Amino acid sequence: MTPLCIGTSALASMPELYGYAVSAERAVATMLEVLDGEINFIDTSNGYGDSERRIGEALRARGGLPAGFVLATKVDPDPVTGDFSGDRVRASVAESLDRLGLDRLQLLYFHDPERIPFEQGMAPGGAVEALVKLREEGVVEHLGVAGGPIGLLRRYLATGAFEAVITHNRYTLVDRSAEPLLADAAERGIAVVNGAPYGGGMLVKGPDEQPKYAYRTASDQTRERVRAMQEVCRAHGIPLAAAALQFSLREPRIASTIVGITTPERVAQTLELASLPIPGEVWERLEPLAAPTEEWLD
Repeated sequence: MTPLCIGTSALASMPELYGYAVSAERAVATMLEVLDGEINFIDTSNGYGDSERRIGEALRARGGLPAGFVLATKVDPDPVTGDFSGDRVRASVAESLDRLGLDRLQLLYFHDPERIPFEQGMAPGGAVEALVKLREEGVVEHLGVAGGPIGLLRRYLATGAFEAVITHNRYTLVDRSAEPLLADAAERGIAVVNGAPYGGGMLVKGPDEQPKYAYRTASDQTRERVRAMQEVCRAHGIPLAAAALQFSLREPRIASTIVGITTPERVAQTLELASLPIPGEVWERLEPLAAPTEEWLD
C-alpha cells in the first residue's frame, strides 16, 4: 500500500454530512484519476451510499482493478433494521462485490463495531465469526476493524482476528487519543490506517471557518490550539493542511493515511501537500500545542 489512501465516503454525495453534493459524473472522473495515478490504496464501505457503485463504474471503465491496487471496503448493518449479525455480514459482502464488480475482496473491515455490544459481535453466529469464515473461504484476503472508540478497537485487536485497524479523527496534529491503539497495534504486528487527518476540516480551514472537530463542536481549548497551530504555519508560509497530513505520514506506526477527495484535481493537490518541505522548527513549535490524550478519548 502507498502511504496515502483515497477515502471515498464523500463521493457518494452526502450533503447532509459534508455540506455539498457530488454528481455521479464527477465521482467517476475522480476515481479514474486515482486509478491512473500513483496512489494505489482506495477505501470505501457498504454504508457509503453510492460510493461502491460509482467506484465499480470507474473500475469497469478501466477493465477491472488495475494491477498493484488495493481496494478495501467495510461491512455495515442493514440500513433499515440495524441488523449486524453474521448473516448481515455475508449479505453486506455480497452487495459490495456486486456493486464493485469484483469476485473477492483484498481487505474487509468490520465497520463501526460500536453500533453493537462487543459480546454480540463476538458471539457464535455473530459478525466476527462470519468475517473469519469469509477469509477462510477465500472471499476475503485480509480482515480489519474500523471505528471510533479506542478502548473497543483495542478489545477487538486482542481477539487475534484482525490484521488491520482504522482509527479516525483520533491521531491528528491536535489530538493523540489513539496513542494506546497505535502502541497495541505495533506490538501485535497489526497495520494502522489513519483516517480523517484533518479532523473533519478544522485542520485545513482553521477553527474560525470550521468550528467542528470530528463532526462535533470542538472545545474552546481545541480551537485555541488549532488557531495557534495555524499561526505557526502561517509564519512559515506552510498550509495548515500540509502539516496535518504530514503529521500522520511521518508516524512510523501508521501504514497509510486516508484522505477523502471529491474532484480529480484533488489527487495532485494531496500529493503536493504530502511532499511540501516542512522545517524541523515548525514541528518543534507544533508539538507542544497538541491536545492531551484524554481530551477526545472514548
